[in-house]
Amino acid sequence: MSRYLLAIDQGTTSSRAIVFNETGNQVAVAQQEFHQYFPKDGWVEHDAREIWDSTLTVCRGALDKAGLQASDLAGIGITNQRETTIIWDRATGEPIHHAIVWQDRRTASLCTKLRADGYESLVVDRTGLLIDPYFSATKIAWLLDNVEGARQRAEAGELAFGTVDSWLLWNLTRGEAHRTDATNASRTALFNIHTQEWDDELLKLFRVPAALMPEVLDSADDYGQTAEEWLGAAVPVAGIAGDQHAALIGQACFEPGMAKSTYGTGCFLMLNTGDKALRSENRLLTTMAYRLNGKPCYAIEGSIFVAGAAMQWLRDGLQLIAHASESTSHAEAVGADNAVYLVPAFTGLGAPHWDPNARGAILGLTRDTGIAEIVTAGLQSVCYQTKDLVRAIRNDGARLESLRVDGGMAVNDWVMQFLANILNVPVDRPRVTETTALGAAYLAGLQTGVFENLEQITGMWECERQFRPDMKPALRESLYAGWLDAVERVCNN
Repeated sequence: MSRYLLAIDQGTTSSRAIVFNETGNQVAVAQQEFHQYFPKDGWVEHDAREIWDSTLTVCRGALDKAGLQASDLAGIGITNQRETTIIWDRATGEPIHHAIVWQDRRTASLCTKLRADGYESLVVDRTGLLIDPYFSATKIAWLLDNVEGARQRAEAGELAFGTVDSWLLWNLTRGEAHRTDATNASRTALFNIHTQEWDDELLKLFRVPAALMPEVLDSADDYGQTAEEWLGAAVPVAGIAGDQHAALIGQACFEPGMAKSTYGTGCFLMLNTGDKALRSENRLLTTMAYRLNGKPCYAIEGSIFVAGAAMQWLRDGLQLIAHASESTSHAEAVGADNAVYLVPAFTGLGAPHWDPNARGAILGLTRDTGIAEIVTAGLQSVCYQTKDLVRAIRNDGARLESLRVDGGMAVNDWVMQFLANILNVPVDRPRVTETTALGAAYLAGLQTGVFENLEQITGMWECERQFRPDMKPALRESLYAGWLDAVERVCNN
């Protein structure tokens, strides 16, 4: 029996494919960036066809680098940027419009109206989510209202909605499978996380025809087979999870109280709450951790919209650095006690502020401020935003004794040490930091028998380095107070 797994990791700025073996080790990787569209202030779009094309290219590339054939694969797992919304024609497979990305804020006024009309408690009760442009529901409504003829075609059953996982699955199976998993469904604001079904009342509230919606399966399940033409053989698609849920699985956070934080384009902290859907009183989200064998496991999550994207902006927008790796030397020169604060509210602020109208700012500038201080502030902003989330989690009564980290910025020792210091908890970095893709591979492996159970996966997690706090409390409190003051200045709530 084949013991290789292919993980598709379709992210916000690039598509990647990674081949893993049965010990959870990476064999080969291929990656391709794709275009970002910003048609108006606060609007972010992708070309769904380009997402599919780049995904297929990297799948073939990873297999080629690994020296494997598709027939050598036990299965494929998909993990994806969440909430990003695509609607396509069921007959032709053509998208009716660009994908509306999770960062997009075009539906802010609709969300404000729904909140003013008193619907937020209904949405929170059923979905664990707030009413915010972040989630898919209002994006679907916008597409149906703004693409000519879309609403009529949707009601007639001619169109399909999907988050990126569904779109990729549809294409991989040549339209045979219109499915998603419970984690991605839980991010639409249309899925009842308690009954585990699309919610008729929410579909009606957001004016989304039920005929658009995909079938919801477990995170490890039989999603169908790839068409032979794509990779050279039919391969089972056996696992799907949204990127943050996949990272939780890749970090083996299977016990209540275990938490991980992923530093990619955004930053997402997720804490496992087991079979209890803990309702936050501090504007965090209740969400699915995963669903296996029909049994839901829940989590509490804080979402930061801009983490690595701040460094991308400093590199590409302001051109203060040529490569993200240069940021470390700047930070080492400046040190942790930096009086400059960068609040990266480029598309509003996420948890726990939820202010779609906030905009970015750099504060604390003096005549002595240079590139190094601004770049360091960009790195520190990621840690301060994580502190905002941890404080909210603790105020909700959840305990966080340590934090497992992953994603692109997790490899930066300076940032991870500052994170441990500002949180005042140990930060554990695993040997394999590509935990999002690894989680997708684990799900596919559970379904296809490569892995027996969660206990086996737990035993495969290894800590590469632990960062322990060593900052004096007075400095920690002073730095964080400066951050809170900076955030207050950009908020509009």
